[in-house]
Amino acid sequence: MTIQWYPGHIAKAERNLKEQLKRVDVVLEVRDARIPLTTNHPQVSEWVGNKARVLVLNRMDMISSDVMKIWQEWFEAEGQVPYFTNAKLGDGVKGVAKAAREAGRAVNQRRRDRGMLPRPVRAVVIGFPNVGKSALINRLLKRKVVESARRAGVTKQLRWVRISDEIELLDAPGVIPSRIKNEEDAIKLAICEDIGDAAYDNQRIVASLIDLLMSLEVDSNGFVSVSSLKSRYDLEASNYTGESYLHELANLLYQGDIERTARRILDDFRKGLLGQIPLELPPRASQKSKVKS
Repeated sequence: MTIQWYPGHIAKAERNLKEQLKRVDVVLEVRDARIPLTTNHPQVSEWVGNKARVLVLNRMDMISSDVMKIWQEWFEAEGQVPYFTNAKLGDGVKGVAKAAREAGRAVNQRRRDRGMLPRPVRAVVIGFPNVGKSALINRLLKRKVVESARRAGVTKQLRWVRISDEIELLDAPGVIPSRIKNEEDAIKLAICEDIGDAAYDNQRIVASLIDLLMSLEVDSNGFVSVSSLKSRYDLEASNYTGESYLHELANLLYQGDIERTARRILDDFRKGLLGQIPLELPPRASQKSKVKS
C-alpha cells in the first residue's frame, strides 16, 4: 500500500522548526496515546539534544486506564515521565503546565548562575499532525488563541504565544518523517488521522484496521477485542478478512456502498464509538500483559 504524506508546507515547517529550536529552552513533545511509538518522530531526540523535554501522550480518553498504566510503567523504565492528557477537555493539562514551569525555572537558575538576568522561558510544542498540539496550547493558555480541529494540517506556520510572564510557547505545524519504512506504522497514522486524508485510500485503511484488530487480539492475549465491531454493527468479524468484512458490512448498511461504509468505520473508531482501543502496546507488555479494552 502506498501512502503519500509529505506535503510542501510540512517540509518547510520542518526546516523552520529546526532553526527555531536553536532558540528554545523546553520542548513539549505531543504523541497520540493510541500509538505512542508510531508517533515518535525518529529525529526529535537529535533535534532536541540536551534541552528539557516534556513527553505528552494526548487522547488519554481513547485508551483504558489499564493501558495507561502499562505505558506509564514502560516509559518510566525507559527513563521518561509521560503526561497523559485529553487536551480537548483539559484533563491532565495542569501536570504538563507544572512540568513546563519547573523546567523553565531550572533554565533561569542556570542563567542566574552565569550572572544573567532571568527571562521568559521559550518552549515549543511539537509532534505529528493532528495529535492535539494546538488544543494543548489553548488549554495551557485557558483561552483559544490558535486554531484547532480534528484533522491534520490545521497549523500551517510557526507562531509564538505568551502563556504567562514565565513562559512563551511556539505552536509549530505537525512534522512527520519524509519516509516511513514500516508500512504498519503508516497505516496506524492514517487510522488515527495523524496524517491528512488526501494521503491514503479509506477502503484499504479500514480493511487494514479490521485485520489489525484481529491480529492484536491474538498477539496480545486479549488486550483488544474485535467484539466491538459486532457490538457496533451486528456483524461478527472473526470469519472474515478485513476487506471481505468491509464489503459484507457495506451490503448490510448501505446497499453495497463500500466507500461510505469505510468512512463510517473510520469515523466511529476516531470518535471512540468502537470503544477504548489502542493500536499498540509497549514491546515487552504486548507479549505478557492482558488488558481489558
